[in-house]
Amino acid sequence: MKRTPPRTTTFALLLAVLVGTAVAKLPAPSDEAKAKAAEAAAKTAHAGKVDAYKLCLSMDKVAADYHAKAKAAGKDVRPAVETPACADPGAFVYTPPGAASAPAAAASAPPAAASKG
Repeated sequence: MKRTPPRTTTFALLLAVLVGTAVAKLPAPSDEAKAKAAEAAAKTAHAGKVDAYKLCLSMDKVAADYHAKAKAAGKDVRPAVETPACADPGAFVYTPPGAASAPAAAASAPPAAASKG
């Protein structure tokens, strides 16, 4: 069994302490940074949906082409397996979570003081 030299162990401990203190001193992200991160996450999720939609369309096209060529060649072709239709995700629209709930909260709030007369 090979022993680790004390110098290596000391260096690893020192590095762990330095990294820990550097991370502890980072400020909390601002509201603007959190909003940008949320929007970036939403864009990434939408891009994934668009990619899945394009993949679905291309698989449908390839399957239709295969079935057409197989029938033309006289091969025995089984009917295609029914799959859900490709769902177009549409254009990217980002609505911040706070902005969506603000109008709803204002609409459900009771009216201010009614005029006494």
